[in-house]
Amino acid sequence: MIRPIELTACLIANRGEIAVRVTRACRELGIRAVAVYSDADAGARHVRFADEAHLLGGAAPSESYLNIDRLLAVARACGCDCVHPGYGFLSENETFAEAVIAAGLTWIGAPPDAIRRMGVKTEARALMARAGVPLVPGYQFDEGSTSSAVERDADFIAAAAQVGYPVMVKAAGGGGGKGIRIVTAADDLPDALASARREAANAFGDARVFLERYIERARHIEVQVFGDRHGSIVHLFERECSAQRRHQKVLEESPSPLVTPEMRARMGAAAVEAARTVGYVGAGTVEFIADTAGNFFFLEMNTRLQVEHPVTELVTGVDLVRLQFTVASGEPLPFAQADLRQRGHAIEVRLYAEDARAGFLPATGTVARFVAPTGLGVRVDSAIESGDSIGIHYDPMIAKIIVHDTTRADATRRLQGALAETVLLGTTTNLGFLRALVAHPAFAAATIDTGFIERHLPDLLPPEFPPLPDAALIAAALAQMPHAPMGVTPLAQSRKGRYDPWDHADGFRLS
Repeated sequence: MIRPIELTACLIANRGEIAVRVTRACRELGIRAVAVYSDADAGARHVRFADEAHLLGGAAPSESYLNIDRLLAVARACGCDCVHPGYGFLSENETFAEAVIAAGLTWIGAPPDAIRRMGVKTEARALMARAGVPLVPGYQFDEGSTSSAVERDADFIAAAAQVGYPVMVKAAGGGGGKGIRIVTAADDLPDALASARREAANAFGDARVFLERYIERARHIEVQVFGDRHGSIVHLFERECSAQRRHQKVLEESPSPLVTPEMRARMGAAAVEAARTVGYVGAGTVEFIADTAGNFFFLEMNTRLQVEHPVTELVTGVDLVRLQFTVASGEPLPFAQADLRQRGHAIEVRLYAEDARAGFLPATGTVARFVAPTGLGVRVDSAIESGDSIGIHYDPMIAKIIVHDTTRADATRRLQGALAETVLLGTTTNLGFLRALVAHPAFAAATIDTGFIERHLPDLLPPEFPPLPDAALIAAALAQMPHAPMGVTPLAQSRKGRYDPWDHADGFRLS
């Protein structure tokens, strides 16, 4: 019998909005939230938001958020009894999970063995085949073979002819859209194999690749699963993530407009079986690729909390992060499959500091002004505030904007309003791109597939205006004027006569 334990202090081994999100869950559970930060994040919101925060080291991830020894040293010094890895960084690193458990701490994540078995795509495919989960036709090389590089490529070429073009070359240990090449002709396959191997080796330290048939006009649908330490596993329905650029998600929604009740039941059962095959505990996601005829195939399993978990929270009413702590402490799941329902429709978009016109290259700079949308049915998960900097070291996501309403059409209108209300000055963002995407007729018709953005990018780019010098500073200066130009409300007037030290040039300063 598993006896639940009381968790009192959590090391949050991450940064940014997910660190803020986990801190909020800790606060609601009465758990002390211990944040960590790098030199580059000394003034970050997740540092200010936690109960306490400790420096790990330099700005590079290898010196800070990926440094297992330093993370465990902070956990021990602060008296933490559990560790939450968030997503990204070490969240799917079985070595870190094992080190946390060996240190006598509770790991708020998947079992190390499940992470290991699902972490290599080729091994995961083999597991799913044995479990009867539908797989995309493909080919993976026998790693025990002594064939030469030329012979290996010849085997891939022969297999691709059997699978049928187009095919995808994919990194065996991949993720985040890296190590993927789409090949339409046999002559192009050797170069695609070589470049995918190089990228995979650089990104994951693992140059192995495999083939899958490329399903054109595919829809990307994933199922949220949750298991406890008592053997219960449930699914919390699906999310559709078909709107992607460079194989990375841009917009997620639940329920999927493609999925029928019968398809939902089959996908949910397949996802639960996939999780049960590896003895899964905690929050995980089983990803599928689907065609328009309703056929679906296993893609991969993410053995962690997903970036897009809020859409599931909004349609099910289940706080997934709090539930992670509950399950990790040894408590059983508080519901059975029959207790779960989808209510209404939720949509999430990811606001990034990136330049859509330059191939979505990351942007840097200081956020001079960030006004997040508010209102009924609008949720913003962010770790960026006005005055914060966006640097080169980490993912440039600024915020997740999530809406919930009764129907998909209502949720879409609410999202359009939220995006219209959002203001961010000081750096280039994808805000205009998101507005265009959500307003596109294909989104209203729910016909967006994984290749849509690439095919229609010119239609989704906002108008290009000549840059204004220091536009944010000009706007702020105009607003401070006692008699501002037409259309600009002076700040002093907007405060309706209240005393404010910022309105007076009398030498007042903080500290």
